[in-house]
Amino acid sequence: MFEDKFSDRTKNIEASEIREVLKVTEKPEVISFAGGLPAPELFPVEEIKIACEAVLTEAGSDALQYSTTEGYTPLREAIAQRLKDIGIETAIDQLLMIGGSQQGLDLTGKLLLNDHDTVICESPTYLAAINAFKVYNASFVEVETDEEGMNMEKLEKALQAHPQAKFIYTIPDFQNPTGRTLSLARRKKMVALANQYNILIVEDNPYGAIRFAGEALPPVKHFDTEDRVIYLSTFSKIFSPGLRLGWICANEVFINKFVQLKQAADLHTDSFAQRLTAKYLELFDLDAHIEKIKAVYRMRRQTMIQCIERFFPMQVQHSSPEGGLFIWVELPESVDARAVFDICIQNNVAFVPGEAFFPNQGKRNTLRLNYSNMSEEKITEGMRRLGTVLTSILGDNVANF
Repeated sequence: MFEDKFSDRTKNIEASEIREVLKVTEKPEVISFAGGLPAPELFPVEEIKIACEAVLTEAGSDALQYSTTEGYTPLREAIAQRLKDIGIETAIDQLLMIGGSQQGLDLTGKLLLNDHDTVICESPTYLAAINAFKVYNASFVEVETDEEGMNMEKLEKALQAHPQAKFIYTIPDFQNPTGRTLSLARRKKMVALANQYNILIVEDNPYGAIRFAGEALPPVKHFDTEDRVIYLSTFSKIFSPGLRLGWICANEVFINKFVQLKQAADLHTDSFAQRLTAKYLELFDLDAHIEKIKAVYRMRRQTMIQCIERFFPMQVQHSSPEGGLFIWVELPESVDARAVFDICIQNNVAFVPGEAFFPNQGKRNTLRLNYSNMSEEKITEGMRRLGTVLTSILGDNVANF
């Protein structure tokens, strides 16, 4: 009835595939590997209660008042120190607090993209980033990935073919959806190519702290010699997603513009959430908390991989992440993961079909599994159900049934 009143940019907006899948999985009997949800039993509820009371006692009026757009200074100082610890030298003038890293994606699109501008990204890539950039009518050039992340030779060919592309979007650590990590050599090469071809890099790093195997790698921004990297991260995966706290780290030229855009969007990030998080960091050991998360996720990932090897047909391939929240599964090319999903829902198990993670339409024979949000017992049962469905489709040639 009112569609003719909508702006042109809304014509490209679609409902999030993951959000739509989650609606189907709300039934308690469904074991869902669909959402990228942290384990709620690991949230530091008691410690947050203590921090909350301290904030209200010490500075309740300030915490409940409007605040600066840039963010709460003690929190930005703490973040700057944490970034230094992983190899990013920065100052608080190069940091902006945002409402989760998803807002960072939206503000980045608003800042950098005109209609039909090109974004170069991994193939596949994060669905919510695709949706955020589509709002600004972006076009996407996908670059193939393997177990070491984005292929640099193919990235250079994409840069040569699209010299006006605005930025490279990458999730270098435990990528969503594949769980893959960009190798050290490729991180250095990506920055070198960005310098050579005069393009920006948007580094999205929500998962980097959740490494439970292998050797930690410095962020892409660590190698940034010309301030070309806009770095996004968040407290959602290591503290609390409900607080909606993230940050942008970039050259002051970018930050000043981001501040102006954020002022127009929501004035500032939640004052109370910022002070609460800063107080938690003051009173408690966030790194010790992250170690607890990593220990749990390590076991859940291992359980899921063991179940793949036990219950799935041998034709099925999967990634082996060293951290993060996801495993990527590739079925034989003849199999449509959406059709598998429909059968799985009838058997009370769910995942996200992989096609949605390809901005230009991609492999229908892929799917994403999340292991962080279910107990090992439920992972085992859910993977058994999924394996039964796949076996009924592909045959019973399993590895160790």
